[in-house]
Amino acid sequence: MKRVRDHAAPRIVLVGATGALGATVLELIGELGVRYRDIQLVASPRSAGRAAPVGGRSQTVVSLDDADFADADLVLFCTGEAVSGRWAPAAAAAGALVVDSSGAFRTDPDTPLLVPPVNGHLMERYPGGIVAGAGGLTVPLVLLLHDIERRWGVRQVVLSSYQAASGRGHQGVEELLEGSELALRDPDAELPTDCFRPAQAFNVVPAVGSLLENGSSTEEQHLVQETRRILDLPHLNVAATCVRVPVVQGHSAAVYIEAGGPVVRRDLVELLASLPRVVVHDSEPPSGPPTPLTAGDPDLIHVGRIRVTPHNPRGFWLWLVFDNLRVAALNLLQIAQTAQARPPRARTRLGESAHR
Repeated sequence: MKRVRDHAAPRIVLVGATGALGATVLELIGELGVRYRDIQLVASPRSAGRAAPVGGRSQTVVSLDDADFADADLVLFCTGEAVSGRWAPAAAAAGALVVDSSGAFRTDPDTPLLVPPVNGHLMERYPGGIVAGAGGLTVPLVLLLHDIERRWGVRQVVLSSYQAASGRGHQGVEELLEGSELALRDPDAELPTDCFRPAQAFNVVPAVGSLLENGSSTEEQHLVQETRRILDLPHLNVAATCVRVPVVQGHSAAVYIEAGGPVVRRDLVELLASLPRVVVHDSEPPSGPPTPLTAGDPDLIHVGRIRVTPHNPRGFWLWLVFDNLRVAALNLLQIAQTAQARPPRARTRLGESAHR
């Protein structure tokens, strides 16, 4: 993490700094050497006063009620929809570029929904305000589909996800660990269900989010809507079943894709291996396909079990494993960096135009 005096570097406010995603964003800011003039760490009142490491020094976290957006150039919201929905417009009204991780603005047609390697060009004509980051499940999916669509076209996508407890932040992880410990001591114990209902420990729950009248979950609905919008394919046939599994961190997904024409497996492997942030696991056992425990580099999307269906050469299966927190955090920072790289006249107060 690099604190500099350069007026081209933004003044950052990180809201939700003590949560699982916010802490991951802080880690990446340090690892990537993101330049900034100042950074303010903000969290809920119960976390105010806590010390957090920033660039080799300790910094005090302030309450959201005491946050100062007036001098901010960039505000990153790593919070839930309720907090983002209330505070993000205030930060934008103060003149900052707001990048929000929640789903509060993803369906707003006037708010860009970005995965920069796919549709970052939209920032070139966006003057500022609020920008929405895609969900942690959507990001790896569209990164793969973008180049598959350009090569063969995509007619249909069917996805089944296996999502970790960290998707619900620190509280989700703590509840899974607590419930697992209780269940091991007493199989008949009443397990905690504050984050997951039914209990997540030693269980598989076939719905992530709330259930809708049509039987889909909110997570599945969001995945379909976000994928279509980011790829600019409003009629793409996408279906999903999102499942919560008793894994601490790291989402997995089985994805069936039907392309517009026949696909040769060798060409598919070559294309996937050429993509940035993608690693193909295509060796024979004992290494086998990637798993949340064995995949490796948490900043990469791990792809295995690549199978072209013998009865339909247009269809193929992929197995994906990725660190859901790192994927979402990196997408937020890439959005901020894309905004900072815009021509000066296209910016509001971010970067060079932040000089007063």
